[in-house]
Amino acid sequence: MGFSDRIGRLRDDAHAPLYVQLQQLVRTAIERKVLLQDDAIPPERELAVEYDVSRITVRKAIEGLAKEGLVVRRRGAGTFVAARVDKSFSKLSSFSEDMVARGRVPSSAWVSKSTGLVTPEESMSLGLSPGAPVYRFQRMRYADDVPMAVEYATIAGNCLPGVDAVGDSLYAALEAAGSRPVRALQRLRAMAFPAEQAKRLGVETGHAGLFIERRGFLADGDTVEFTQSYYRGDAYDVVAELNAS
Repeated sequence: MGFSDRIGRLRDDAHAPLYVQLQQLVRTAIERKVLLQDDAIPPERELAVEYDVSRITVRKAIEGLAKEGLVVRRRGAGTFVAARVDKSFSKLSSFSEDMVARGRVPSSAWVSKSTGLVTPEESMSLGLSPGAPVYRFQRMRYADDVPMAVEYATIAGNCLPGVDAVGDSLYAALEAAGSRPVRALQRLRAMAFPAEQAKRLGVETGHAGLFIERRGFLADGDTVEFTQSYYRGDAYDVVAELNAS
């Protein structure tokens, strides 16, 4: 059975451009579970022959699907249906721990690390006095090389030995310093991405996203972490376990 037999064929009488039609066929097949997570998408040359279109048309369609987070390119392996990430709010865990638990390969790219004095908003969230020192970290978070989130974290100055103590993992550095949070309060809301975050995540301004704000606490109740994250809504699901008692 050919790929077009599974997901459908292009229509000669359709008004939409061919690449848009092909995108919609793949998108619909993913939504209807005809194509499942990690299913391979045939190479460009095979799709071009099967659909009788140019490779440029196929490439444009696949690039659009990749920007939506529906497919992911793996170097040397090909293009595959992306696996959505389920984030459970019942467990306090880091982004990297979440990705590894779901069989994804996490990675980060630091945008900035800095030392400064607490702002009024940070002071309220961290329970710090005006003028208290803090460390600020901004980074991009990836799963299988797909951009998933932009993260802005502020850490109380007495919880780390210095800004350079943080390598790949902020939580690993906090744990090494004896300051890893043991509980947290998180607030989530849907939002349309502002221009800055949309550009960093490779989506259009106004793209549907999730804004997650976290305050992490030590065992003695002191606040160690104030983090604001912008997650792609098309690739991230939030799961919560509810009990009657």
